[in-house]
Amino acid sequence: MRRNVKASWIGVALAFGVALAPDVARADASAWAFAGAGALAWKEGTAALAPRAHLNFDYGVGTSPDGSFIVGGLARLTPVIDEGLDLSLLARFATHGFQAGKVGVALDVGGYQRLWGTYSRGVAGGLTLGLPLGFSIGVQGLYGTGDALAFGAFAGIDFLRLTVYRQSMLDAWPNPYPAQQTPAATASFGPSRFF
Repeated sequence: MRRNVKASWIGVALAFGVALAPDVARADASAWAFAGAGALAWKEGTAALAPRAHLNFDYGVGTSPDGSFIVGGLARLTPVIDEGLDLSLLARFATHGFQAGKVGVALDVGGYQRLWGTYSRGVAGGLTLGLPLGFSIGVQGLYGTGDALAFGAFAGIDFLRLTVYRQSMLDAWPNPYPAQQTPAATASFGPSRFF
């Protein structure tokens, strides 16, 4: 019995020693905070397509920004002006160039719930082109129950890609606390040990 207690204390001491040992550790994740606006065409049931303005607000997190490809989740709020709010939960697949603030693409796919008009839920998706300084342009669409259909284009800025994830224009505007561990020039080419 005494031997088991002694072994337990040694195990606890080793665990604390390992846990408290100083070392460099990075557990950075990708994140998105986008705001934008655009135009779309939408309809419900047998009605004709109607043009509307809309806003887009995206919030999400993903895998390490050091990877060649980034996988994450995204919540998208789409207020349709004079109508109501569509809420989407999407999976995001992005390139390192998209996240680092250079040029890249992100594909979003998932489901949506319409919170106005006729009850509707279904499939939503979008394709976004990320430009330097967090600017983005893209297209999005949805199709769901009640023959709900919407598609359109948007433009805006991702505030996190503009600040902590930015790896472009560093000579003119340094990024003092970049989230990436690997410089953008080496991370976007060839195989990566990160996903």
